[in-house]
Amino acid sequence: MPGIEPTPKAERNLGGWDFFLLWAGAAVSLAEIWAGSLIVPMGLGLGLWAVLLGHLIGNTPFALGGLIGSRWGIPTMVSVRPSFGIRGSYFASALNVIQLIGWTAVMLIICGTAADAISKSYGFSNPTLWVILSGAITTLWAVVGHRIWKYLQRISVFVLLILCFAMTYIVFREYGWGVLSQIPQKKDFPFMVGMDLVIAMPISWLPLVSDYSRFATGSKSSFWGTWISYFIVSSWMYLLGLAASLATQSSDPSGVVMNLMLKFGWAIPALIIVLFSTFTTTFLDIYSTAISGLNIFPKLGERKGVILGGILGTLVAMTFPTLLSYEHFLLFIGAMFCPLFGIVLVDYFFLRRRVIDLDDLYRKDGKYWYRRGINPLALIAWAIGFAIYLGFSPMLMEKVLGIRAAFPWPLGSSLPSLIMAGLIYWGLKKFGVRRFNTY
Repeated sequence: MPGIEPTPKAERNLGGWDFFLLWAGAAVSLAEIWAGSLIVPMGLGLGLWAVLLGHLIGNTPFALGGLIGSRWGIPTMVSVRPSFGIRGSYFASALNVIQLIGWTAVMLIICGTAADAISKSYGFSNPTLWVILSGAITTLWAVVGHRIWKYLQRISVFVLLILCFAMTYIVFREYGWGVLSQIPQKKDFPFMVGMDLVIAMPISWLPLVSDYSRFATGSKSSFWGTWISYFIVSSWMYLLGLAASLATQSSDPSGVVMNLMLKFGWAIPALIIVLFSTFTTTFLDIYSTAISGLNIFPKLGERKGVILGGILGTLVAMTFPTLLSYEHFLLFIGAMFCPLFGIVLVDYFFLRRRVIDLDDLYRKDGKYWYRRGINPLALIAWAIGFAIYLGFSPMLMEKVLGIRAAFPWPLGSSLPSLIMAGLIYWGLKKFGVRRFNTY
């Protein structure tokens, strides 16, 4: 297991098709179907535009972040070190560990609830047992390593995609595109707020994309395999959730879809979708929890970190079995990571011209040490970007600050915070305090 050290060429065995299946498996998720319900106020037509444009925008930095890993063989949190400093990257790692444990818990809760609803038709009900079972199998999936993932993903994702075609057919056969398109939208839901809820999903994968692209045989194949796969399959899942919620006005579209499959006698295929979509998505969260933790505590060990991450996610799911404020969770992820990776991408592609000194990434007092291991300019730019996201998001302003925006910002929060944080960092490095500059 490579840990956080650069992945040797001999260990890089994932091609474009492997990345297509890897991220298709991540996107085939009840959580993504569930997220489709958040944009129901937009209606079918406008909601579909938000889904497509949101994925077009969010997928691009997501896949670009993966280029750093595929070029240098380093995980995502190590790729943060040139911008934030070696110790500064611990800040990003801590944020990522928190979001990934949260995502693991969310996925296991959704899985446990859906699996229990299906098993009730056979006279068995124990959602906690389903959470523990899915948590244990998903953790084992993460433990086996990238050489086994490619075969697990090829088999399971192929089966899942076939079943998802059947699931989509059942939903639109039951409700019909024409009927759904006639349901009116709510006029008090800004388009860009809905798009932020879509952009947040690919952005949530950005802090871990290089954990997997570092195993790529080539940068071009990993970029396009990642971008195309997640765009198609995640958009598809959002559309399913949007359609199911529009038709029933339910806040749990995954439950609606599963009930439809039970109605048509598809109990076993429904259970396969519930379980295997959890395995193919959540093992990424658990594995990257370990890799982010290793960036702070390298002596922890990869296997121990994976097991610990799986246990923590499962315990959180068992302790907090209800899902609250899912839209705020997604928006808060955007607020944390849009500005952070706006800085990382501008630094890597424009300031450093895609050049990294691998030795200095792991060396105290090297060029990425800055001031006691932290680059203050990156933290300043991130804080401003975070404030921009928070200030431009009516939902988060009301939730976090208790302020209701009288005139909601019409352009959303994701793009302004990502672009402005990157530009502010660029300006600080070019024209700011010279003693912080290392190039």
